Amino acid sequence: MSPLDLGSVDTDRLLRDYGQLEGRELLQALVGELPGQLAVTSSFGAESAVLLALAAEVDPALPVIFLDTGELFDETLDYRHQLERLLGLTNVVTVRPTDEEREQAEELWRTDPDLCCELRKVRPLARAVRGYTALVDGRKRAHGFQRGAVPTLQVVSGTVKVSPLAHWGEEQIEAAFIARGLPRHPLVAQGYRSIGCWPCTRPTAPGESPRAGRWAGMAKTECGIHTTLVLGTDGAGI
Repeated sequence: MSPLDLGSVDTDRLLRDYGQLEGRELLQALVGELPGQLAVTSSFGAESAVLLALAAEVDPALPVIFLDTGELFDETLDYRHQLERLLGLTNVVTVRPTDEEREQAEELWRTDPDLCCELRKVRPLARAVRGYTALVDGRKRAHGFQRGAVPTLQVVSGTVKVSPLAHWGEEQIEAAFIARGLPRHPLVAQGYRSIGCWPCTRPTAPGESPRAGRWAGMAKTECGIHTTLVLGTDGAGI
């Protein structure tokens, strides 16, 4: 039994048996090991289609948790519905902050972006992922900053964290888009390579990390769902 007490889940064995896997192979293995206990979290951003395609190939009924902060680009909302239809995803769950959280967060992106993210993202997602043993996210080492050493599989504060694309670079992502005929997020053509809320996202210049377009000019590269313990984990996969 794992020292993190995940009930009947032997996390030590999961790490030992599946820690070397990635991509669809890792997803397939964990869906078999943790039926009904695994959810995918997705921003439906610039590269999200690849992870969502892999999930749909494994099981189109897997829960996909989509966080609508109330400040997303209209293009992101349209893209969500496009991918949902194209990939045949049947269990996309939209999560939103409460009216009170949105009211508290109004204009905070100008003065306190950390608190804005906590109210719009961290707290709503914390409520949504309760009850899941494993959370799948699209983080990649190639994005740098705090993601530079992310593993494909880890256990943090009682939750199995799954990053099937952690070791994938731009070439592998591009190849997956082409091989599967996946549509691009509409803003990618305008230079956006990592897409979040519109007030805190800008296009990136050639040679910049994709994450350089998030909270540009601030000492901030993460919204908090991968770095705080509010969820009982180190994040929840956006």
